[in-house]
Amino acid sequence: MRIGITGATGFIGRRLASLARDQGHAVVAYSRGRRGVPAASEKLQQPRQAPHALPETPLDVLVHLAGESLMGLWTEEKRDRIWKSRVDFTEALVAHLGTWSPENRPRTLVCASGAGFYGDTGASSVDESSPRGAGFLADVCAGWERAAQRAEALGMRVVTLRTGMVLGREGGAFPLLRRVFGLGLGGRLGSGQQWMSWIHIDDAVQIMLRAATTESTHGPVNVCAPGAVTNAEFTQKLAAALHRPAFFHAPAFALRLLLRGMADEMLLGGQRVIPRAAGDLGHVFHYPELASAFKALV
Repeated sequence: MRIGITGATGFIGRRLASLARDQGHAVVAYSRGRRGVPAASEKLQQPRQAPHALPETPLDVLVHLAGESLMGLWTEEKRDRIWKSRVDFTEALVAHLGTWSPENRPRTLVCASGAGFYGDTGASSVDESSPRGAGFLADVCAGWERAAQRAEALGMRVVTLRTGMVLGREGGAFPLLRRVFGLGLGGRLGSGQQWMSWIHIDDAVQIMLRAATTESTHGPVNVCAPGAVTNAEFTQKLAAALHRPAFFHAPAFALRLLLRGMADEMLLGGQRVIPRAAGDLGHVFHYPELASAFKALV
């Protein structure tokens, strides 16, 4: 297949491009950044900000991963950038694909989303059939998915990837967590009872590629490991893997004071996600439990 990837120089995009190449697919990599993509990628386009800068080229699948990072203070300006880079950009991207000739237009759009779609689920488990939750992240994810689903009117199969915390050495949250916990400064956040849905990068990109290349798959796919844990358990297992104590505790009121809205949705709330669609795809997790993922990473 010819697979286009937006955000191809990002943490997940680079690994997905490499896996696709290793499995014999041609990769067309799109990125606004200046970092390189895996050497065997077929082409590097640099569309800057506008979807119309993606030149028309024959594709079987387009995997859309680009978007503003969620990390940082959620000021009004930051929230606006998050919304525009995900919802508005995806709407414009789908409209742009509508201008492509039918023979070149991808048959499938695989669009990033997030486990934040479910809001704060407390101790309740959720799967792909569960309703959306409340909060800014849930609003963003729901709007993002609606924008992607407009591609169905173009005759395209649409898959949305509700991804949890992706753990890998090269990017995401893990390098920072490793430094903090390695210094003995780690600890639980708030009560520690909030659930965390995570996935090792190897499992994540394999599920994404299976979803992209399996014609019978459509709609949401939870890109999370089956072994969701509480924040307290996450803290304990990472500290054990690094052979470091984790005595520090960040009180909820302090996190809310420092980080405002981001604290409640990203640090003090969480989701206990079940990856049912990944099982339907036939994916066998290499790292179903957090301890084995941390062992591989450290």
